[in-house]
Amino acid sequence: MRFWNILAGAALAASLTALTAAPVSAQQCGGDFAAWKSGVRKDAQGAGVSARALSVLDDVAYDKRVISRDRAQGVFSQSFAEFAGRMVNSYRLKNGKALLGKYASTFGKIEQQYGVPGPVIASFWALETDFGAVQGDFNTLNALATLAFDCRRPELFRPQLIAALKLLDRGDLSRSEMVGAWAGELGQTQILPSDYLESGVDYDGDGHVNLKRSVPDVLATAGNFLRKLGWQAGQPWLQEVTIPADIPWAEAGLYSKLPVSQWAGWGVKARSGSLPAGSLPASLVLPMGRNGPAFLAYPNFHVYLEWNQSLVYATTAAYLATRLDGAPPANMGSGTNGLSAAQMKQLQQALINRGYQVGKVDGILGAMTRDAVRSEQLRLGLPADAWPTPELLAKVR
Repeated sequence: MRFWNILAGAALAASLTALTAAPVSAQQCGGDFAAWKSGVRKDAQGAGVSARALSVLDDVAYDKRVISRDRAQGVFSQSFAEFAGRMVNSYRLKNGKALLGKYASTFGKIEQQYGVPGPVIASFWALETDFGAVQGDFNTLNALATLAFDCRRPELFRPQLIAALKLLDRGDLSRSEMVGAWAGELGQTQILPSDYLESGVDYDGDGHVNLKRSVPDVLATAGNFLRKLGWQAGQPWLQEVTIPADIPWAEAGLYSKLPVSQWAGWGVKARSGSLPAGSLPASLVLPMGRNGPAFLAYPNFHVYLEWNQSLVYATTAAYLATRLDGAPPANMGSGTNGLSAAQMKQLQQALINRGYQVGKVDGILGAMTRDAVRSEQLRLGLPADAWPTPELLAKVR
């Protein structure tokens, strides 16, 4: 569930450094599939993949189902309340807390070694595969080959296919075990083959990194991966807050990082517990505008965005981790009507017509669209909470 159309570029780039040294053959995508596989074979051989692992390319096939899934990621049109309401459910909370207790010693050692708390790892474990119960049923090599052959993002998936072949060489997984998500992610936290190679940890000491069956390997690898993405030990990640009606709305959003003391001076308060040290930088995150839930996001929150650039997903994962860490349910606020996917497309086009950059007109409230909405709200003299409403759409049109 790493949602490839918004996967963080920084995390991917970091994990591909060692894999892109191989020479690049012709025909990077499209054309004849058999001829394309010959090019991959040449690149993989240049990257040091053995003849034994290369031989599996003979049976690798194009899977139309993968392309269908890639083109249909409508989950991103959901609001935070909709997505979090579905994903942060009683099953995940109950089982997450039980597993934190069952593997308390392992989680404790991992936090000592990598600095990542158990609830943070458990939240990804929960959201990605329901603690290993649903790891996907797509042939990984077929999925990666299909996406690498497709001309949307070959530069992302071709190295991942070569990394999967390297995994076979290393012996951590057999060919039959390489089954996972439609975008090629593997294991109980759904990581990419390159990340498997670079961050995998043999934590049970059996000589292999098995992220499909070994819980110690799964948890330690997640901790190591998050540390590499920039997790800072001993620091918070997300905290629900209450906000006054007259806060400087232009300062809301991930782009504005101010000391906690400044937010406190403007009347921001912790909904439970207390705010951390006044010098710690924080952003005010309003996933559904000023009338919805409000959070202070600390530096560690940006690691969630390295995992997945969707603000809705990242906020949901971080919120689930706070719940597993003992925080109460969030106050979803009084709510303000958002826009349907069709209305969002209308708004995006209207914003483009006004000179804003919103990326693709896709009906999804992404980072660029949020920034454009905030700028237009400021121009119109509205509270700049980056939340699009029917009223804003009417004014922009």
